[in-house]
Amino acid sequence: MNEIKSVCDITIFGGHGDLAFRKLMPALYHLSSDGYLDAESRIITATRDQMTNEEHCDIVKLKLQEFLPEKAFDKDKFDRFKKQLHVVIIDFFDDESYSGLKELLTMYPQRDRINYLSTAPDFFGSICKSLSQWELITPQSRVVLEKPIGRDLESSRVINVEVLKYFEESQIYRIDHYLGKDTVQNIMALRFSNRIFMPLWDANNIDHVQITVAESVGVEGRWGYYDEYGAMRDMVQNHLMQLLCLVAMEPPCSLEADSVRDEKVKVLRSLRLMSAADIEQKTVRAQYASGSSNGEAVPGYLEGEGVEESTTETFAALRVDIDNWRWNGVPFYLRSGKRMRQRNSEIVIYFKMIPHSIFANKGKCISQNKLVISLQPKESIHLQLMNKIPGLSEQMRLQQVELELNTPLNMEHKPDAYERLLLDVIRSNPTLFMRLDEVEAAWKWADVILEGWAEDIVPMKSYSAGTDGPSAAVQLIARDGRSWHDE
Repeated sequence: MNEIKSVCDITIFGGHGDLAFRKLMPALYHLSSDGYLDAESRIITATRDQMTNEEHCDIVKLKLQEFLPEKAFDKDKFDRFKKQLHVVIIDFFDDESYSGLKELLTMYPQRDRINYLSTAPDFFGSICKSLSQWELITPQSRVVLEKPIGRDLESSRVINVEVLKYFEESQIYRIDHYLGKDTVQNIMALRFSNRIFMPLWDANNIDHVQITVAESVGVEGRWGYYDEYGAMRDMVQNHLMQLLCLVAMEPPCSLEADSVRDEKVKVLRSLRLMSAADIEQKTVRAQYASGSSNGEAVPGYLEGEGVEESTTETFAALRVDIDNWRWNGVPFYLRSGKRMRQRNSEIVIYFKMIPHSIFANKGKCISQNKLVISLQPKESIHLQLMNKIPGLSEQMRLQQVELELNTPLNMEHKPDAYERLLLDVIRSNPTLFMRLDEVEAAWKWADVILEGWAEDIVPMKSYSAGTDGPSAAVQLIARDGRSWHDE
C-alpha cells in the first residue's frame, strides 16, 4: 500500500461532461484503487442535472465500464470507490444553487479542497466568485483550470485576472495533460541524469528538432467548439510549446516547481517573434477535405451538418527559432493536425552528420543519429545509431540500428497522464502545471502568428483526410534541405 498524504474533497465542476467521464473519473478510480487517494476523501460531482446520489453512482459505473481499459473495471473495487462519490446540483447561473455544496464541504472544514473546473473557460470567473461568496475557499483550497484559457493574450489575461481575485497564484493549477505522460517527464531524466547527452545537447551537435502531434480523428461533432480555436490555439500554443520547452530548457537548479518553470519561461521568452515575411515563409495553415480514414470515407471539415464557412485551421506547421546561446541556428519544426494518416505524437532530435566519412561510398550509407521520443499511441524512446552489417564482404557495410531506452514495465496498470496530474494536485506539487508568466509568454509569441493569419498573410491550404497534411508543410521543411520524420 502506498503512502497516503492527506484526506481531501475533490469537486468536479462540469462533472457529467465528456472529460470528466472519459479521463477524470477513470483516473480517480485508479488512484483510489491503488491507495493513492484516501478512502475518506470525497469526489463531488457538480452538475445541473437533477438526480439522486444513487443515480449518479449508476452513471459513473456505466461510464467507467465504457472508458476503462478492458478488464480494468472490478466490481469490488467500484463498490469501495462508490462510497466516495457524491453529487450536488449546481446551476452556474444561479448563485443560490451552491448551498448543497456548502453543506457538504462544511462537514469537514479543515480538509484540503480541490476544485476542478472541467467547464468552458467562460465559467471560470463566475464559479470562483460563487465559491468565494459562499466562503468555500480556504488556505488549503486549490483550483484546476482546463485549457484553453482564452483565445489570445488579452482574453487569457481577463480569465486569469478574474480567477486571481479569489485564488492566489500558488493555488492555481493550469493543466496540460501532455506533461503528465511518463515519457514526457523522462525527457528531463534523459537530459539531466546522463552525462552522455549533456555535451551533445546544443547547436554544435544537434541539426534540428521535430515535434509532431497528429490525430487521425476529425472534430467528431465538436465543430462549434473547435472552430473557435483551431490547431494553433488548441495544440501548438500549449501542448507543443510545453514539449519544446522541455527539450530546449537549461538545467534547473533543482526539481522544485519554480526552478523548473523558471527555465521554461526563459525558453518561451527566447522564441524569435516572427515578422510578416517570416509568417509567410515559416508557417503553414490548412483545413482537411474529404478523404479516407481507417478504410472509410470521411467528410471534410466544412462538410458536416450545420457547418458554415470557416477560416479556422485544422492543421498548422511552422519553423520556430530560439535566440539564445544553446540553440542559435537550430530550427524547431512543429506540426499538428486533425484527420491525419495516423495518430502519432513524437519528438525527434536529429544530430548533425559526422564531419568526415572513412567508409565506402563517401559515407552515403550513413544516416544521421536520431533520438525518437514517441508519446502516442505507444510511449517509447529509441536512439538510432549506425552499426556494421555482419559478414565477410571486402568493404565494411553499415546499417541503422535502434537502441531501445524504454524502462521495462512490471506494472499491472500503467498510470494515465491524468492520474499523475491529479495526484500532484492532491500533493500540492505544481511542477507540471503552467505558471501565469508561462501562459502569457506563450500567448505573446503565438498572437503574432495568429494576427498574421487573420490578415491572410498565409493563404489557407487544403489536405485530404487520411494523409500527412498539405504539400506546403513538406515544402516548409524542404526549403531548409530537410524532411519530416514519417516512418
